[in-house]
Amino acid sequence: MSRYVFTSESVTEGHPDKICDQVSDAVLDALLAQDPASRVACETVVNTGLCMITGEVTSKAQVDFIHLVRNVIKEIGYSGARAGGFDANSCAVLVALDQQSPDIAQGVNEADDHAGDPLDLVGAGDQGIMFGYACNETPELMPLPISLAHRLSRRLAEVRHNGTLGYLLPDGKTQVSVVYENDKPVSIDTILISTQHTAEVDGISDEQGIRERITEDLWTHVVEPATADLALKPSREATKYLVNPTGKFVVGGPQGDAGLTGRKIIVDTYGGYARHGGGAFSGKDPTKVDRSAAYAARYVAKCLVASGLAERAEVQLSYAIGVAKPVSILVESFGTGKVSNDELTELVQEHFDLRPGAIIENFGLRNLPQQRGGRFYQDTAAYGHFGRNDLQAPWEDVADKSAQLLQAEASRIKQGAKIGRAHV
Repeated sequence: MSRYVFTSESVTEGHPDKICDQVSDAVLDALLAQDPASRVACETVVNTGLCMITGEVTSKAQVDFIHLVRNVIKEIGYSGARAGGFDANSCAVLVALDQQSPDIAQGVNEADDHAGDPLDLVGAGDQGIMFGYACNETPELMPLPISLAHRLSRRLAEVRHNGTLGYLLPDGKTQVSVVYENDKPVSIDTILISTQHTAEVDGISDEQGIRERITEDLWTHVVEPATADLALKPSREATKYLVNPTGKFVVGGPQGDAGLTGRKIIVDTYGGYARHGGGAFSGKDPTKVDRSAAYAARYVAKCLVASGLAERAEVQLSYAIGVAKPVSILVESFGTGKVSNDELTELVQEHFDLRPGAIIENFGLRNLPQQRGGRFYQDTAAYGHFGRNDLQAPWEDVADKSAQLLQAEASRIKQGAKIGRAHV
């Protein structure tokens, strides 16, 4: 029997790196909402009293970037008396955006391998490799450790916003360790929560007293509600439970640590449970395969698991800049597939169009901000891009496609049986 412990982490929307991801995606939303053909590669950096957006933008849209940035920071919770050294109203906002390189634009505008099909005209915005993953550990077909870590961090933000725990400040992290036996989760070993808080908590000012109070409050108001509907729950007796291990966490956010777009790529994806190609998502328009192809790879992997063709599936895609068709497609089922990895790969090649233009069109990626009232990608920028029921993300809607896959595989098996009988 194999037994191991696997750990994943999440961060709240007030973590410095996540502030940057949200600002970058808010810029993307604003540009695409006005001009769906916008080309965007926006990076953000924050530090004490400073937020700077930089990168390349080609768009017909007119956006007040300074106002936009301040609104994002304010919405997260960094404003007024509780700003903690980083205030939306007073921080410096610097804008340094240039146009996309004409050399890159040329390859994206007209792919090297097109042959009359309009979807062949859109080349990949860069070379790179992307991975998608799905497994049957949770209803949303995500690994349990990252699913739990996101649940805790979202609940941590919720009780801060609604005033249940009024002493909480925006910055925070969660970490969950899950025990596996024979690759199946059997118990929750450790929960770790680090959360920023005011210097005084409901009249308590000594470090030990504050820590004890926060520890109890978080179990009651965060851990228990966040896991109440799960079959596998943490136990106060059996689960190791750590809160603010350094003793206090008053100085946080950009005052405590600088932030940068794209530094939480494992939090954004599968919590380290699957491989990662290295590309970040936030601030990038859909022609950037770092984003769009990663969404497509998740879609493919989820279809394979939802159809029952595999219990776990990892899909690798690779692209060359300016070329529409993927350079390679690989499916790995880790021995859980009903058919071989080669057959799964053939199914994917036959039933999924993974050219950037096709991905953009099939998911409607350019039009989502416009269709959702001017905001979509910003909401993906915290608490993960996958397994989210609240986003109604097109790459998570696999019911129809997974049924088609299952039918196609059944037809293939039937056809194979006919050929076999004909040779007898």
